[in-house]
Amino acid sequence: MTLAERLRSETRAQHVELERSALMQQLLRGRMPQPTYCALLRNLHPIYQALEAGLAACASHPGVAPVCSPALWREPALRADLDLLHGTDWPRDIAMQSSAAAYARRLAALVEGQPERLVGHAYVRYLGDLSGGQVLARIVSEQLGLRSGEGVRFYDFGRFDEAAALKQRFRAGLEAVAATEADADAVIDEARRAFAMHAELFDQLHAGASTRAADGPVS
Repeated sequence: MTLAERLRSETRAQHVELERSALMQQLLRGRMPQPTYCALLRNLHPIYQALEAGLAACASHPGVAPVCSPALWREPALRADLDLLHGTDWPRDIAMQSSAAAYARRLAALVEGQPERLVGHAYVRYLGDLSGGQVLARIVSEQLGLRSGEGVRFYDFGRFDEAAALKQRFRAGLEAVAATEADADAVIDEARRAFAMHAELFDQLHAGASTRAADGPVS
């Protein structure tokens, strides 16, 4: 099996579990209020910021370079969407969950000690974004009443054929990063960790949103 095939097979159960989480079901069914959606983006931001800083810092590392493509990077788009949907004070106004901060620290630590493991996190984020981005952009736009393209730059990888080409290049890059079976095992292990860390973050965000809903509007 190729590394891409192994990643898909060996993380499938976690992927399905994450999609079935309360937070993702709320998003996928078009039932996520704008404050909750902004909280999701705000907590994804430090993750992408750390991941992309790490990929840039390790761009010449043979275990990273084949999947290092700035065309995939989402941090600027996340920032732009948050500026539009919440306002530029979002770093101060919206809480960063402890799990998001821990995730960012994990990525920074990998840069210093095991940069090749960044590939596992890139796989979880970017292939997911490329695969479901257009559908999520439509759902979010309809749910929040956004004009076409506004507030959903996070999901914009260009035309369908451009997004497909990015996905193909990333999958091809995966086959160049793992020189040995041990290398492949390390990437898969880190991808599993990435799914687990996302699950923790989504649980925290859902709990926070449920608490806000129970409290009701502030008078």
